[in-house]
Amino acid sequence: MANAPFPIDPVLTGIAIAYSNGRLIADDVMPRVTVGKQEFKYWKYKLEDGFTVPDTKVGRRSAPNQVQFDATEETASTDDYGLDDPIPQPDIDNAPENHDPRGRAVEQITNLILLDREVRVSNMVFNAANYAAGNKQVLSGTSQFSDFTSSDPIGVIMDALDSMVMRANKMTIGRPAYSVLARHPDIVKAAHGNSGDKGVATRQAIADLFELEEVIVGEARVNTARKGQAPNIQRAWGKHIALQYIDPLADNRSGTTHAFTAEWGGRIAGSIEDKDIGLRGGERVRAGESVKEVIAANDLAYFIENAVA
Repeated sequence: MANAPFPIDPVLTGIAIAYSNGRLIADDVMPRVTVGKQEFKYWKYKLEDGFTVPDTKVGRRSAPNQVQFDATEETASTDDYGLDDPIPQPDIDNAPENHDPRGRAVEQITNLILLDREVRVSNMVFNAANYAAGNKQVLSGTSQFSDFTSSDPIGVIMDALDSMVMRANKMTIGRPAYSVLARHPDIVKAAHGNSGDKGVATRQAIADLFELEEVIVGEARVNTARKGQAPNIQRAWGKHIALQYIDPLADNRSGTTHAFTAEWGGRIAGSIEDKDIGLRGGERVRAGESVKEVIAANDLAYFIENAVA
């Protein structure tokens, strides 16, 4: 990166790397793994190879039976995501003490880049087309968890978990669905050991109930209106639930996991003089990253669509 035409500033890069928005969950849902080049390879294994039991008995003079694990090597490459923020020179010259307009610009840019990633991950994880045929269902009417009288969230979720070839260890759920699930009488009763008519179950209580490591709640909001139109603020994570098996140690070469994010080179940031900004010129600040979201095993997750009305 030392010879990149756009100069990389270590201080601004440090700000970009350090910046985080605690309400974004993409890195938990599709953990980042470092790849050495923009183009990378990963393995897709046949599900049946891990569950088909061969004849393991060995005769006194015969050789053991051989097994072969077939895998497909997939090739992908990271995509670049970045933004520029032009800062007029007077804004830099007249900035108050202890305020760096360039550093602030990097934070704002990074926040938007991460929000864009949040939407990409949500669109992948909350998309029924990205799941194996038997690993999804759509709830409607009285089966939706918003019907506190007729719905059975414990049965639906437990049955989904039990149907998975590798039981999920994480639940990813949009805030609209979570707020209903946490107040459902069946959940409250099971979590608190009371009548269930009043109360709210915590994330940890729900995780313990379903024997999960974590319940991840999508909180982010995004403006879906085109530029110039009235804002239309919508939730990035809808009324759905994804039950995922995520191995935080898996990468593109080894490990079994539903999804991961390949990251090449880490976040970068820098600035360059731009004489065409305003009357006195200024600096063009840039920040970005190179990543690729990958669903590595669509049968290691289960999708419950329209969990609530």
